[in-house]
Amino acid sequence: MTNKSATKTESQELLPEGWEMVIGLEIHVELATATKLFSPAQNSFGSEPNQNVHPVCLGLPGTLPVVNEKAIEFAARIGLALNCTVQKCVFARKNYFYPDMPKDYQISQFDEPLNIDGWVDLPVAGTRIRVERAHVEEDTGKTTHVGDSGRIHDAGYSLVDYNRAGVPLVEIVTHPDIRGPEEAKEYVDEVRAMVVAVGASDGKMEEGSLRVDANVSVRPAGSDELRTRCEIKNVNSLRSIGRAITYEAKRHVNLYESGKEPIQETRHWDEEAGRTRDGRKKEDSDDYRYFADPDLVAIDPTPEWIAQIAASQPALPAQRREALVSAGADSEGAALVVQRDLDSLVLAVIEAGGEAKRVLNHATNNLAIEGAEALSPSNFADLVKMEADGALTSTQAKQVLAEMVSDGSTPADIAAKHGFEAMDTGELEATLDEIISSSPQEWERFVNEPEARGKLQGFFVGQVMKATRGQADGKLVNQLLAKKANS
Repeated sequence: MTNKSATKTESQELLPEGWEMVIGLEIHVELATATKLFSPAQNSFGSEPNQNVHPVCLGLPGTLPVVNEKAIEFAARIGLALNCTVQKCVFARKNYFYPDMPKDYQISQFDEPLNIDGWVDLPVAGTRIRVERAHVEEDTGKTTHVGDSGRIHDAGYSLVDYNRAGVPLVEIVTHPDIRGPEEAKEYVDEVRAMVVAVGASDGKMEEGSLRVDANVSVRPAGSDELRTRCEIKNVNSLRSIGRAITYEAKRHVNLYESGKEPIQETRHWDEEAGRTRDGRKKEDSDDYRYFADPDLVAIDPTPEWIAQIAASQPALPAQRREALVSAGADSEGAALVVQRDLDSLVLAVIEAGGEAKRVLNHATNNLAIEGAEALSPSNFADLVKMEADGALTSTQAKQVLAEMVSDGSTPADIAAKHGFEAMDTGELEATLDEIISSSPQEWERFVNEPEARGKLQGFFVGQVMKATRGQADGKLVNQLLAKKANS
């Protein structure tokens, strides 16, 4: 993985000259356990308010928490996926005086978290993002402020739903290694793919099972200082993450350049307005007054247990991309295929004799995720062979593939049904000459106006496809157009 400190970073492209972004992310992952972290209350999304509650998660007197063993396993799986050291951990009480946590404290981990010192390599940006910790804690409830803005300052009243209170979370905290919004989005996307792959969470940002807080500051480009940061809370989509980070960084630069400074605070992203808004002054760890929870014992995973979890881990996104590249895919195509969860099919088709480049092209451009599981790898490989041998044009192959998904027929049967056969090059060239002759003005512009060539190329290809009823090979048509224009 590369270190981009010596080159102009993405953040320097987005900010006024001389500034760069410094970003750290906190990803909160709700674990897919059947019950909550310390109580038998149900852990499920979409229930009526205050249905999934229990005396323990409501903090009623005399109740005692009991750790959910499955939650610790899921947390360890996430830690191992993040290349963390899984270690002895201690639960701590974090004083938290807000109505969405009925105990007035949150059970979390502080100085002895379960997972420490990991990293995530970004496949596109080519950078390594260090993970400081991935600790286990309980989620809070959800407060709804009833008013025009949904904020507490103008609410007539507030409603609290404790269904989420006590749901097991893993909070993944990075070092301030991220230098721009695209890197931030790629990191979140990669972590989301990891936690889904290991079965620890469904990673649905739209349902709140994966939430992101972004810590943003700026500094003079090339320096290593860490200036005042602001935390943007609970950004709920990849697009919003990028927009919120960019807005906040520019706000900091504007403050510094006008002789002011940002204050350390939490801020909230206003999607409609496209800006962050001030929240509350940011607490430090001293304000939370952490201390070891007297009702919970330390958890000390044995090396044997950790090794057993590691051995049962499924293939992670990076390993799946590597397998595709080894089979002949390019890195960009491999990333997209894994993202769409089509890599198992693609590898099976390549193993059955399909040319890797053509298989990847169909998987990324012509194949929907839904229905792909019905495809026979051998039939898919036969289709690719027919296309490579010239028995089908790329356009015909695309149509045949669609019908293979819908009815399971073989490519040969579908091609025969439609009377598909690739056109002879001479026949195709003659057709193209006729179209050029009937469109002299368009052809003159195609030859002499480079800025218009892209649009007119689509025109000529479309005319050829129309004349040949889709039997022409689009790639060959483009090659003939280029040859004729340069002759």
